[in-house]
Amino acid sequence: MVLDGFVTDDVRASGPIPRSVTIYDVAEVAGVSASTVSRVFSRPGRVSARMAQHVREVAERIGYHADPPEPVLRRNSQLIALTVSDITNPAYFGIMRGVQEALAERDRALVLIDTQESAERERAQVDQLIPLVAGVILASPRTSDQQLRMLAKQVPLMLINRAASGLAGVAPDNGRGVRRAIEHLAAFGHTRIAYLAGPEDSWTDGIRWRAMREAALELELVVVRVGPRVPTVAGGRSATEDILNSRATAVLAYNDLMAIGLIHALAAAGIRVPDRLSVVGFDNSMAAGLVTPALTTVAAPMLQLGSIAANNIIGLASGAKWQHNGPISVPMRLIVRDSTGPRPRL
Repeated sequence: MVLDGFVTDDVRASGPIPRSVTIYDVAEVAGVSASTVSRVFSRPGRVSARMAQHVREVAERIGYHADPPEPVLRRNSQLIALTVSDITNPAYFGIMRGVQEALAERDRALVLIDTQESAERERAQVDQLIPLVAGVILASPRTSDQQLRMLAKQVPLMLINRAASGLAGVAPDNGRGVRRAIEHLAAFGHTRIAYLAGPEDSWTDGIRWRAMREAALELELVVVRVGPRVPTVAGGRSATEDILNSRATAVLAYNDLMAIGLIHALAAAGIRVPDRLSVVGFDNSMAAGLVTPALTTVAAPMLQLGSIAANNIIGLASGAKWQHNGPISVPMRLIVRDSTGPRPRL
């Protein structure tokens, strides 16, 4: 018996109160994710008939009783999830602020997820949030196009820095940004330029390398690829020897962090930038103007990317249809500082 929050001796004598069976118990016994169990009972059309039967048999065996369908919770949710591939990367600060401010204006709250450059972690954490949020924004996702399309069938989805056929998104004009950087280096007389590559599963990395090869062909330059490397300061440092061995006189790095790591390592080796090697980054993060020499970089309007994504995910969550062929494109611009200069006479 329970009186005013206290359990009487009669109840204690009969043993502990049994714990309710949850979807996590079903998931563990069935050998599937909790989100799969959730879909079996709330959105059976998203799960194969064989899987649904297996999960239901396990649920019945261990005594699980489904709660009311979770889509009701999502329709009433004011939460929007945002994933970033590395929360310590200052390039994401503008995106996060843009999303947060736009959501606040519409009385929505933000759930932030750091996927730590892992496609597996990205998908697992998003799966857990699907029943709780009105929509999901993925910034620079590492998940495959096929998995993204599957995810979009389960929850309103918006991509940043990524294009996937048929899905909503917003991305900077990487092609134009790369072209401006290459033209800038070519004007200084550089004819052999290295690309310091980021993660292999990064859509942005692939787009930039392709744009760099196209620009080099038109301008009659030689480009070499170094990497992939982890898109961090340490990743940039680790590529120093390979960059020097490439015989390039200029480098375009996947992001500012890698460019800064390369500059630090070159300085430690007594190699001056840009006297021996010109370096260009990407993102125009706040650190770009603090390193010595100050970093020339390609700037994307990160705040705008976040704001556009937030406003569109709210529309998608309200039932709007995506009206664009591919992602919305926003311009990039080259910020010239001190890390680039004339080609050295080797």
